[in-house]
Amino acid sequence: QVQLVESGGGLVQAGDSLRLSCAASGGTLSNYVMGWFRQTPGKEREFVAAIDWSGRTTYYATSVKGRFTISRDNAKNTVFLQMNSLKPEDTAVYYCAAALDPANLQRGYEYDYWGQGTQVTVSS
Repeated sequence: QVQLVESGGGLVQAGDSLRLSCAASGGTLSNYVMGWFRQTPGKEREFVAAIDWSGRTTYYATSVKGRFTISRDNAKNTVFLQMNSLKPEDTAVYYCAAALDPANLQRGYEYDYWGQGTQVTVSS
């Protein structure tokens, strides 16, 4: 059973940066594709970014491409989401998730384990 714990959220102003971390325990992170999703009240969970097992290939939602960067340190069992040029519409609870072999890594139901989420609030 893999446990995921996100950290690094907070309240920032538009244009600022934040770096989210997701620490994994109970499993070997290199076995999993890792993704970041976000959700705001009343809206469906939204794919943000994903990274393959090795870290060589990354995927981004159009809304964050060029501003967010996903990375991983398998030796430290940690995944990161560097968020630059934040906008008020980036405000959400951000979740990291792990998937063994997702057919479509943008689909939340493909992921096997989820963290509890960390709140990111961007003021205008």
